[in-house]
Amino acid sequence: MSNKVTIIGAGSVGSTIAYTMVVDGIASEIVLVDINENKAHGEAMDIVQGVPFCSPCSIYAGSYEDAKDSDVVILTSGVARKPGQSRLELAQTNVNITKSIIPQIVKYAPNAIYIIVSNPIDILTYQFIKTSGLPANHIIGSGTTLDTSRLRTGLAETFNISQQNVHAYVFGEHGDSSFVPWSLANVSSIPIDQYIACLPEDRRPVVDYAAIEEYARKSGGKIIANKGATFYAIAISVCHICKCLFSGIDTNLTVSTMMNGEYGISDVCLSTLSVVGRDGVESKLNVPLTDEEVAKLRHSADCLKAVIKDLDF
Repeated sequence: MSNKVTIIGAGSVGSTIAYTMVVDGIASEIVLVDINENKAHGEAMDIVQGVPFCSPCSIYAGSYEDAKDSDVVILTSGVARKPGQSRLELAQTNVNITKSIIPQIVKYAPNAIYIIVSNPIDILTYQFIKTSGLPANHIIGSGTTLDTSRLRTGLAETFNISQQNVHAYVFGEHGDSSFVPWSLANVSSIPIDQYIACLPEDRRPVVDYAAIEEYARKSGGKIIANKGATFYAIAISVCHICKCLFSGIDTNLTVSTMMNGEYGISDVCLSTLSVVGRDGVESKLNVPLTDEEVAKLRHSADCLKAVIKDLDF
């Protein structure tokens, strides 16, 4: 099956997504669009020269017009976070950039599934849904997919177990107000507290839940402080979303979507569990949360709404 993907933004994140897609054989055609055309051409040329050792793929730099018939459009353009800066502090700057992109890309790719990766993800997902005229289920923020991967990494290291055995999620904003619904977390289908009790006494770790949650929430900032940017893990996360879209088999993911009354929350985009399939967001999962977890989710929604009300879309 032919899978065409257009990536808007050929910076570190966009180009790494393209590279990962080629290595994993996710797309058969990739278009890189960037205001810096030379950068897009250079990235495309660098990647395509490795294709003989991968699955066949056409990858090239192009314009918005070249996005025609794309199955997926990935938005990575915008100003990157600086050390010490929160994602929400980027809001108006990247909203303005996205404002100029939306009419140009929607004109040529009205039937694509859109994945919003630029920060602040939840704000830009909300903007895209409100202003693009596209069906809301065709617009997905990568949301806390990356945060969830970071959480599972921290838990896997704590228990010295394969990451694939860990099932836990980060809900809410992709940012400082996110939280872990620990009532849903398990290792090999065993709730975490019970799993610890199942282990031999000499293998039972001391689990600092607050520290693990902080690890998931603050990892991005630490990586930026150390190397200036994050792009490997987010690229893998976005490629995972694309694989789920293309597989034709519905998958539960913590992507950012518009809330329509779930948990008493409306008119804001944030991450809970959604069913993602070939047609985008197929449905939401109203998973059981404790009263405390619902309160944290509503707090995260309120944090995002406080920013949205001061923005010019």
